[in-house]
Amino acid sequence: MNLLALEQLWAKTSGSPQICIAVLDGLIDLKHPCFLGADLTVLPTLVSGEANPDGEMSLHGTHVASIIFGQLGSPVRGIAPQCKGLIVPVFADEGRQLSQLDLARAIEQAVNAGAHIINISGGQLTDEGEAEGWLQRSVQLCQEKNVLIVAAAGNDGCACLHVPAALPAVLAVGAMDDQGKPINFSNWGESYQNQGILAPGENILGAKPGGGTTRLSGTSFATPITTGVAALLLSLQIQRGETPNPQKVRDAILKSALPCTPADTTDASRCLVGKLNIPGSLNYLFGGTVSDPIEAVAPSGCGCTGIKLTEVEASDLSPVNGLTANSIAASIPQSITPSISPMTSSVSNFVTASQAPSELADSQFVYALGTLGYDFGSEARRDSFKQLMPANSIGDIAVPANPYDSRQMVDYLAASPSESRSLIWTLNIELTPIYAIEPQGAFARDTYAVLQELLAGQIQAETSEEFVERVSIPGVLTGKTVKLFSGQIVPLIAPQNPRGMYGWKINTLVSAAIETVQTTVGDAQEESIRRTLSNFLNRIYYDLRNLGTTSQDRALNL
Repeated sequence: MNLLALEQLWAKTSGSPQICIAVLDGLIDLKHPCFLGADLTVLPTLVSGEANPDGEMSLHGTHVASIIFGQLGSPVRGIAPQCKGLIVPVFADEGRQLSQLDLARAIEQAVNAGAHIINISGGQLTDEGEAEGWLQRSVQLCQEKNVLIVAAAGNDGCACLHVPAALPAVLAVGAMDDQGKPINFSNWGESYQNQGILAPGENILGAKPGGGTTRLSGTSFATPITTGVAALLLSLQIQRGETPNPQKVRDAILKSALPCTPADTTDASRCLVGKLNIPGSLNYLFGGTVSDPIEAVAPSGCGCTGIKLTEVEASDLSPVNGLTANSIAASIPQSITPSISPMTSSVSNFVTASQAPSELADSQFVYALGTLGYDFGSEARRDSFKQLMPANSIGDIAVPANPYDSRQMVDYLAASPSESRSLIWTLNIELTPIYAIEPQGAFARDTYAVLQELLAGQIQAETSEEFVERVSIPGVLTGKTVKLFSGQIVPLIAPQNPRGMYGWKINTLVSAAIETVQTTVGDAQEESIRRTLSNFLNRIYYDLRNLGTTSQDRALNL
């Protein structure tokens, strides 16, 4: 890709406010001058707070976002400054591990909020490029909704794969240097040979939290360049009166990619499908009908430079455990003196975090299925329950209470129902807490009573007609999070009343079904039918289980 090609594309569009780009990354310093005038909305996630000038992931997130949204005439000129942005923080400065489940949450949140493109400058190294079910389903949701995920290929320097970059329908991005050659740290796994593109990823200029700019290298920073170009192509579709089609833009980028030459690399697989080719993408999408044809040139240069406020030395970024932000430090000549330009004292002119607009309100509702659980959050709270709960007797021996024993907890709450408010109630899927539950409003007392009743049903014998296999919990995402005893952080949902809270008794359902055909089957057949129906119902649940945040999933769970 050449700066001339990008300049000529900018002459046609700097982005449409109708095109929405979600950036799933670290916290972003929205007070940085490069974001002045940008249309950015911060969505509530498990990572909260403000960008830390010394935070590695704050640097990563601010840098990535500026490559896309940096305003014209600012310290960093972004690729698509006029597009709308959704800021979805997922990487925390303290290095908290980001699970694939939490990444899936963020992807669904971005889809619900109207994103056309989702930029993920991170990933998790995998053996075969396979992801957990949660992440696979969220990526499939994007494909169904025609939302394009652009994800970093990874910086391991091997024929290996990261997710989500390796998942179907994702556009994976590797990094090339200023000469258009694949950088040695950029991954080139098998899946990338069909869905990966090389983009500039060396010494990319971007914003630094707290003020100033820096240059960084990595597939993390090649990714937002590709995202920005894709957004401009979508903007041109709108400009021409067409419906924006992210998957068609993905096809255009891949099918127009420039192959590497022997001078670039002796291993063609390191080039992935090829190099990002703006003129070729335009020709694929619009043929020869775009006025002022763009000159096709060989890939070189990063195409992302802008007016520099201050150039500072890049810090050495270390990866986050689990899903990592794909970045490595740039090599900056020692003659450049690290410095930070002072920020203006007035913050009223800068973009600030805003509440989600009214059209996103629907995405705050949850209706999810799972099993009910409880947590203590801290050792002190657990010990408090242990002291308050009555001791058990085994023969003549008194045994201290065990607050982790659900049967003992059910008995204790039956005697002291007000104590249910002291627990952290959770909705679990396959033993993994998905949400914390805190009933609110005028019916909170009734809702807590239903939670106790459902928990009591779950401890019944699995063959009992009263055994509760799973529960349904409706609620509203509060924007708050809860830290569990294990250290896991989960979103908090607030049921407003007991309506929609049910315990699913599969044994009762199966018995009712068998009763309707009782006269035509024998005992042996009845047992076989019972097993078959139970297995069938459980299979449906496991195949269709979801987070219950999209309107489609909520309708399915009903």
